[in-house]
Amino acid sequence: MHSVFETSPAARAIPITFVTKSSWDAISAELPAQARQFARANAFSAKPGAHLTLPSGNGEIVQVLFGLDGENGKFRDPFRPGQLPGLLPPGIYRFANAETRDARLAALAFALGSYRFSRYRKADALEVRLVPPDGVDVAEITRIAEATALARDLINTPSNDMGPEELALAAQELAQRYGADFNCVVGAELMERNFPLIHAVGMASPRKPRLIDFTWGDPAHPKVTLVGKGVCFDTGGLDLKPSSSMLIMKKDMGGAANVLALAQMVMDAKLKLRLRVLIPAVENAVAGNAFRPLDIFTSRKGLNVEIGNTDAEGRLVLADALTLADEEKPDLLIDLGTLTGAARVALGPDLPPFYTDDEELAQKLSACAKAENDPLWRLPLWAPYDSWLDSKVADVNNSAPGTFAGSITCALFLKRFVKLAESWLHIDIFAWTPSAKPARPEGGECQAARAIYKLLSERYG
Repeated sequence: MHSVFETSPAARAIPITFVTKSSWDAISAELPAQARQFARANAFSAKPGAHLTLPSGNGEIVQVLFGLDGENGKFRDPFRPGQLPGLLPPGIYRFANAETRDARLAALAFALGSYRFSRYRKADALEVRLVPPDGVDVAEITRIAEATALARDLINTPSNDMGPEELALAAQELAQRYGADFNCVVGAELMERNFPLIHAVGMASPRKPRLIDFTWGDPAHPKVTLVGKGVCFDTGGLDLKPSSSMLIMKKDMGGAANVLALAQMVMDAKLKLRLRVLIPAVENAVAGNAFRPLDIFTSRKGLNVEIGNTDAEGRLVLADALTLADEEKPDLLIDLGTLTGAARVALGPDLPPFYTDDEELAQKLSACAKAENDPLWRLPLWAPYDSWLDSKVADVNNSAPGTFAGSITCALFLKRFVKLAESWLHIDIFAWTPSAKPARPEGGECQAARAIYKLLSERYG
């Protein structure tokens, strides 16, 4: 992804003036008479997302008006300026009247809105650049935008080109770029190295399952471990999904993609932590050797897990990876995965739930999510529901009966595999934007990574 920022001090930039319905009269009164008449003739009324390019007498653009949806510096969608790259003619622009805090989010939105997925269809090159607002850290915004593009590219790539091997290659390339130590456990070696749940979920596919593992940073620094669900396609297994539910299952490795994006931010910023990334990468396929409902497998932790539903596979592969992560007692253990439809029913596609017993961590993460416009909402690890995972023949079932509280029971299942980490955070993301929004094009999305990166930056920056 090329940088959208113009840093040449000699660049002549066209001003973008943000307006709201309440500020429009005052701003209009300050315009030259010709520009004011032009805006009136075009019925510009400062509606959110409305834009108007004001010409000079010789036809050149001298100013852009752009409508925001808020008042008094508080905007319903701080990413509204993310529409601009798709609206503006080629040229160099600058923000003329944004507040410092909003200017940062507006500049980030501008960068995120410049993303195009062009692997399979050539996209028109964006020739729109932005002079960074004063006081905005261009390197930091570029870092976030490039990592976001990585996550989006990985998720948007269809599964025929993004299987477990390809996901591992993407992780290896990232690790090598930043000098991280990379390792990958593949196929039958998973059983030899005691990762039976990862192997069970992926064994029906001709594309071998694997556990991606890389570490970066000073071993003396606090240990932060990221675990991402890497189910590169999820048919549901023998509990086969209907076609409508399978349609976007290329995104079921969204947890892995977002973990890699977060890892890129951390490593590029050189945060003072010892980072470990674990990604169980599998394809949940249908074949004669696929794992079955009511099969029982002994997990890496030693817990016998009964399979109540083969479509609850993400928590199985995460369980073995979390157990490995937990063994070295990290200071902070974070897992991300596209795990439950129940989370979407409760909170929709834009607001992932998170779970933790660490009250301080929960408060700080919520504050970071709000500051970064990367929304998250805490749901409880409600202990009374833990009994819903009881099995009559094994230590635990991977799926609770019925349809209630599916995201919570998934979190409670995963909690059983984390005992030694000082703090644990679980986030049930969607990793997809169903319909385009400002700065968030339809398709694969980076969720939670920006909020977590801000939290880690404040702790370990």
